[in-house]
This record gives sequence, structure tokens and C-alpha cells, in this order.
Amino acid sequence: MKKAMIIVNPSSGKEQAEEHIDQVKEQLEKSGYNVDIRLTGGEGDAMRFAKEGCDSKYDAVIAMGGDGTMNETVNGLAEQPYRPEMGVIPLGTVNDFARALNVPIDLIEAIGVLGGKTELADIGKINDRYFLNVLALGGIAEATGEVTSEQKTSMGSLAYIIEGLKTLTDKTPFTITVEADSGTYEEESLLFLAALTNSVAGFEKLAPDAKVADGQFHCFIVKNVALPKLLRIGANLLKGDFQKDPDVIYFTSEKLKISSSLELKANVDGDMADTVPFELKVLPGHLTIFTS
Repeated sequence: MKKAMIIVNPSSGKEQAEEHIDQVKEQLEKSGYNVDIRLTGGEGDAMRFAKEGCDSKYDAVIAMGGDGTMNETVNGLAEQPYRPEMGVIPLGTVNDFARALNVPIDLIEAIGVLGGKTELADIGKINDRYFLNVLALGGIAEATGEVTSEQKTSMGSLAYIIEGLKTLTDKTPFTITVEADSGTYEEESLLFLAALTNSVAGFEKLAPDAKVADGQFHCFIVKNVALPKLLRIGANLLKGDFQKDPDVIYFTSEKLKISSSLELKANVDGDMADTVPFELKVLPGHLTIFTS
């Protein structure tokens, strides 16, 4: 009989995650799985449990939580010799990964796809860690990386906008150098983004051309411009015209080498991570995900 592991972050979904474990377990059992349950108690637990799922050759690992839980789970699965199929039960505030993968945001509907149809998904690698969705550099990226769980719970994606706007009156430009497949880009910039999916911080129009398994980073360099132009760029982001803005440089690449004039720390899937310089690469079709 097949084996499935459910990794649950009890603090996700306004601490209602544990109320739905039985529903997830029942759905998996209907699909022919024996089910084990692991509750996370702190940072790193989801990654450790996911790696256990690989080592013990589970057929499926189901992550119940927000984007942080998904990120840890992927870091446990990535580049393992054996990787189970992954289920996503979105219980966070933004749930970018679920949105991009066409996993239902509705909890009951998301449970219903477990054990059924699957799709391949790319992941990104930065030095020795992995990410699902986006890497960002700049003052705006660092500010949004400081958004608290309480802010996300009360305001959702609006919390990112508010923290980002706070940086505009004291914006700090930086010179970024990006070595990509198509050449080298050097620009005085306010923000750099490398997205794997079309959904970033709840905005599903940032990279409308991005597919979850296209093997590419979709990269954006926002030039150092005055506030009126920056506000126009923000408006174009909301309209889905971000990559067409004259003060945004857009390109795609499988690999990137990034350096900067400032010691910038990367915001990776919403958490602060490595400092420039660093290298990025796409691991194409690396995960198999249950989708609708």
C-alpha cells in the first residue's frame, strides 16, 4: 500500500490547521494511502520531516501551512535521490505557491485534489538553499521581508504594499550587475526580482508569461527613477503591464550571477536570506505537485 506523510504547521490558518487534519487523512486514505502525521514545532521541522519522507520513500508528502511551510518542505525534498509527490494545503495569508500551481485556495477544494492529477513544477536554487516563487533585492524587498505574521494575518497582501510604500520617501538606489543567458545587465536600480511563477505577494499579474515548469527565471530590474515614475510602475504592476513599463528591464534566464554596489540581503519567498554576490539556477520540473 502507498504511504503518505502530512506535515502540519499548527499555527497556520489562524491556528485552525489541526481541525482539518482528519479531512486530509480521510481523502488520502480514500486514494489508497497509509497516512502518517507530523506536527511542526519550530523552524526547520518541516524541512526535516520532508527529508524523512524522501529517505523512507513515502509516495506523497502533504504540506499544510503557509508559504513558509511550503518553502521548508521543498527544501527537504529538493535534489534528494528519491522525491515523493507533494500536496499543497494552503493555510497562509498570501499562498503564492498554491495560486501559481492552480491549487485551489479554498481549503476543502484543495484537500479534494490530493491523490489525483499532478503537474511538474520548477524550483530555484540560491547557493545551498531552494525556493519556490521569487527572489527580490533592494530596500523595498528588505522592508517587505520584515512584515510580521500579525500584519499578514490582519491585512493580507496589503501589508506588503504598506511596508513597501514606507521606503519610497527614503529610497536607496544600488548598482546591480546581472549575468544572464542573454548577456550582462548593469543598471542603477531600486528593485530586482527573479520570479519563477506569475504570483508574487498576492499579485498574480507580475509575470503573466511565467509558467510553473518553463525552466526560466522571469527577471525584472526597476530603474532608479523619481517618485512619479515609480508610482506609474506600481500602477502598471496592478494592471499586469509591469514588464512593459519603459523603466523596467525584463528578461528571462535559466542561470544568473548577481552582484551589487551595496551589501544587499535577498528576500527569498518572503524571508530574508543570502547576501550578494550569489548565483541562481532553475531546477526544471523538479517537483511533482497534486493540482486541480
